[in-house]
Amino acid sequence: MFKLICVTNRRLCREDFSLRLAKIAAAGPDAIILREKDLPAAAYQRLAEQALSICGQYEAPCVLHGFAQQALGLGAPRLHLPLPQLARLDEAERRRFACLGASCHSLADLPAARRLGCHYIIAGHIFATDCKPGRPGRGLAFLREICRAAGPLPVYAIGGIAPENLLQVRAAGAAGACLMSSLMTCPEPAVLMRHLRDCLAEKALLNAPKRLKW
Repeated sequence: MFKLICVTNRRLCREDFSLRLAKIAAAGPDAIILREKDLPAAAYQRLAEQALSICGQYEAPCVLHGFAQQALGLGAPRLHLPLPQLARLDEAERRRFACLGASCHSLADLPAARRLGCHYIIAGHIFATDCKPGRPGRGLAFLREICRAAGPLPVYAIGGIAPENLLQVRAAGAAGACLMSSLMTCPEPAVLMRHLRDCLAEKALLNAPKRLKW
């Protein structure tokens, strides 16, 4: 089942970040990845504690990002890392996470992701996005190729994902899509999430739309 995942960027918010996080969690995403990589470690840990609490209230899975030692210290069950950071964790540390993911930017990254025990990968950026100005997206051909090469390993697409291209992303073989700026800046996250799920349901063959679970 195709998943919709929020990746955070508090600097894009037009309101208090904790309030925005609660609105997104209440909207029913399949996961929220707390990606605030500019923070010092201690500040990220404080924010992660708050995010885990907020997400827990709405039963929204929270994935910590980029701060492995803080995630280990908090006993967080889910962690996402760039591959070079993931490689610096020893096997015992990696095994402490029930869900472990990494970012892959080429097919050459896949063997390392598998060897390091990833449960999923995020591939991108697929389309041009304001988050990476001046850098063209890798495109749907890249997404199709990495999804085929990944086999049973779920691939979540990121970068410029919007309602108008969501079905193309699913058709390319992605297991889900990650959204950042749209969920950080839209007037009502619940309205956007409903619209995205409606877009996905349009092509469902004779099936009523179903709520997705992480």
